[in-house]
Amino acid sequence: MIDSLLRRNTSPEASKSSGSERGANAIELEGQLIAACTDGDREAQRRLYDSFHASIYRLVTRMVGEQDAADVTQQVFLQAFRCLDRFAGRSSLDTWLYRLALNECWQFFRRQRRGKLQLLNREPMDDSPGHECDADHRELLEKALARLEPDLRAVFVLREVETRSYREIAEAMQISEGTVASKLNRARRLLREYLIELGWEP
Repeated sequence: MIDSLLRRNTSPEASKSSGSERGANAIELEGQLIAACTDGDREAQRRLYDSFHASIYRLVTRMVGEQDAADVTQQVFLQAFRCLDRFAGRSSLDTWLYRLALNECWQFFRRQRRGKLQLLNREPMDDSPGHECDADHRELLEKALARLEPDLRAVFVLREVETRSYREIAEAMQISEGTVASKLNRARRLLREYLIELGWEP
């Protein structure tokens, strides 16, 4: 529940086993999918979209709000297919897509001159086990998340909703793992303060 999200160990060392670790076979399959997509294979493009749409949409929804999430997510994938031939493979494909998604969110904020998150009416296609709150706690958490600065919100969502490792978050946000830990600590501290203000009892 909420309390467990706010109490996790936030040292990079503690997260080394978290997130996805790619094996050689996964890397090879990913490379084949990317090659097919850049060759214009529509079926491969559909598979890539289907594989990553839900996680990108979850992140974008919590960053820009439900009303604009679909449009921003569409821009993420349009940008991905335009730039896929430049994907160098230094990070995993999903980490690269998270980076594109965050860049689109930052652009959205600059265009809108706001960084407020709209309260979600439901979980955005969230089927991640172990990270669901009951309805009351979820509403409180979404309200508290809305108050966070976008970079703190991004770190928290990538870690606690998408269960990314510190390394993956650092790559997606192009910051150090130490900065990830610092921002995550700050996000949890502020969330706790906001949640108490909203009536949550630890």
